[in-house]
Amino acid sequence: MSDVIVIGGGFAGLAAGVALAAEGVRVTVLEKRPFLGGRAYSYTDAATGETIDNGQHAMMGCYHHMFRFLERIGASDKLAIQSGLRVPMLDAERGRGVITCPALPNPLHMAAGVLGYRLLDLGDRARVLVGGLRLLAMKRRCDPRLATLTVDAVLDLLRQPQATRRAFWYPVAIATLNEDPALASADLLAEVMVRAFFSGKENARFVLARVGLSDLYTVDARRFIEERGGRVETKAHVVGIGVRAGEVTHLELRDGRRMTAHAYVSAVPPQGLFPILPLAIRRDLPALGAIERLASSPIVSVHVWFDRPLLRDDFIGFVGTQTHWCFNRDKITGRDPRGGSYLTFVSSGARAIVDLEADAIVAATLADVRHLLPGAAAATVRHTQVVKEKFATMSPTIEAERLRPTAATPLPNFFLAGDWTATGLPATIESAVQSGHRAAELAARCAAQGVRREEARAAS
Repeated sequence: MSDVIVIGGGFAGLAAGVALAAEGVRVTVLEKRPFLGGRAYSYTDAATGETIDNGQHAMMGCYHHMFRFLERIGASDKLAIQSGLRVPMLDAERGRGVITCPALPNPLHMAAGVLGYRLLDLGDRARVLVGGLRLLAMKRRCDPRLATLTVDAVLDLLRQPQATRRAFWYPVAIATLNEDPALASADLLAEVMVRAFFSGKENARFVLARVGLSDLYTVDARRFIEERGGRVETKAHVVGIGVRAGEVTHLELRDGRRMTAHAYVSAVPPQGLFPILPLAIRRDLPALGAIERLASSPIVSVHVWFDRPLLRDDFIGFVGTQTHWCFNRDKITGRDPRGGSYLTFVSSGARAIVDLEADAIVAATLADVRHLLPGAAAATVRHTQVVKEKFATMSPTIEAERLRPTAATPLPNFFLAGDWTATGLPATIESAVQSGHRAAELAARCAAQGVRREEARAAS
């Protein structure tokens, strides 16, 4: 018997497993696929032999739980961290603009960055700054309206014109919330603004992985757990959760095994957890039954190899196109371009294209690229790869914020982790790791009580 079993081997599950192993808890992590990584992994492209991420993940300096997790497993040196916030943007109408924050005290650093953003007229820059400060004030005084408003609705309240939405608010909201501003929660946007942009220049920095996502954390996390006596199993598909007398008693695996522990952590997304919960639990416990109503939002990534270099920046944002971001894999990873270049293009909240055929997605992406990137029209495409993550993140709607469950559940030895749980953050890597740490804390406490009961029975 393990002290704790964790279901799921992504960021949330491995963060929980590492935190438990660090405390001396006997932990077993079960992942149904042949590899670890959940919705943040990498694989080898058969045509080029290169490592491809299932989706480019941009992190930020305010990801304190993520930094703690990576430092604990010895993976911090795999990150590339900006010295200060610098976000270049391209607009077909107005050209290039950069949001860059000088070394000034908070919030002057952000004010200077916004006021220097040339994709907006000076008056609109001032409107963005005033709107941001008003949004910050609403969040800090816990204004109840934030819980009832979409991003678009709060921008109406803040009197933000279309120009500021197009060139500033929408790129920020779509990148961090992965959802249409007409649907996304204003409260979550406000949380992003507080943590990332109005909490000091260290928190505002962008952070990128210099290696593939799987290499960033899965190998080191597995080693950390196993060196401390824990187990990490892949191809271990949990198909049922046994419950008796209001507690989880065991897990049923597809290979016929039945596994038991003192405490259990589910670190799989809602669409993975709901089918393995007993029908009676789904029916009788609203906190768990409601997860079926949590919708998801897709991300589409298009990996393109060109015959020539096209970008000097690590990454750049696109304004006014279906394609939202371009990442320069050559510069981020130190890859030898061999006379060409490898770029990844990301469309967030990509419902409009996620169901299209790969060729149509590539064509739409290249149309955006050739419209915005100098030299792209003359470049030859050597190879493309389209990656669709239809369930990339929870859709951060107003209703979802009310439905997101806490780490503790009505089953006293069963805990939840995942970026979709009630962390107060959008569905990000930081949300996933934070949830894993919280679930591990509760599960360790529960397991310790179980061990004491077991020892008392043995002594008697």
